[in-house]
Amino acid sequence: MTAKIKNLIVRALTGIIFVGVLVSSFLSSSALFFCILFSIITGLSVWEFSTIVNKQEEIQINPIINTVAGIYLFLAIFGFCSNITPSSVFIPYLILIIYLLISELYLKRKSPINNWAYSMLAQMYIALPLSLLNVLAISVPTEPVNAEVTFNGIIPLAVFLFLWANDTGAYCVGSLIGKRKLFLRISPNKSWEGSIGGGITAIIVSQVLATFVDGFTHWEWFGLAVIVVLFGTWGDLVESLLKRQLGIKDSGHILPGHGGMLDRFDSSLLAIPAAVVYLYTISLY
Repeated sequence: MTAKIKNLIVRALTGIIFVGVLVSSFLSSSALFFCILFSIITGLSVWEFSTIVNKQEEIQINPIINTVAGIYLFLAIFGFCSNITPSSVFIPYLILIIYLLISELYLKRKSPINNWAYSMLAQMYIALPLSLLNVLAISVPTEPVNAEVTFNGIIPLAVFLFLWANDTGAYCVGSLIGKRKLFLRISPNKSWEGSIGGGITAIIVSQVLATFVDGFTHWEWFGLAVIVVLFGTWGDLVESLLKRQLGIKDSGHILPGHGGMLDRFDSSLLAIPAAVVYLYTISLY
């Protein structure tokens, strides 16, 4: 068996397990499973980010404090959305952020501004978007006051299904007929033809969901798919730009054949916040 075939098998097995675990967390009736899984994913992603930026000259951020802060933010939003904790649950997180800022006054490092910037980027770019999955998955009824909070993983699952459909469609169409480069400076392999093919694939998936899943109209599912594809593509490009700036090919090696956590969740880091904004917007009408 050649090395190429072995790598393909490893990549396929890793992908199946990865997708299976994520889908299980969304379809499971247990909010606890979802909470534990994505708090771990958040922590691993922030740690990975902290590790790769610390390899840069004159950059030295605290990976432990950043990771603890990221995990805590996820758990705090989960607790708040679930009506388990009051809003004061965010105070320890604010203390950690303040510590990251003040500590640079005493550490006498060469580039405190860059350290501040990368520390805040770890929270805003990674921890916050992943934590917003709680907003998509947990429904808090307004009436009656003591009504039970419900966990429904269909919406966050739909976001990932649209992202996966977009990636698959873009790869297939781009490989066959892709000629016009989408963003040559940052990602030379992406084409306009592939992006359009990926978007159409995601929209088809959205209409299948609209047929079998209650809650949204066909047009609302259509709109969500478009938003996820658009911002997911930007999310992918943002991570590509980040890796180019840092001079790395993969963000890590935790997922055999797939790279690091950021490589797997890059698209979702912009798609999730965009989906939250979209769903809040359509709920106003």
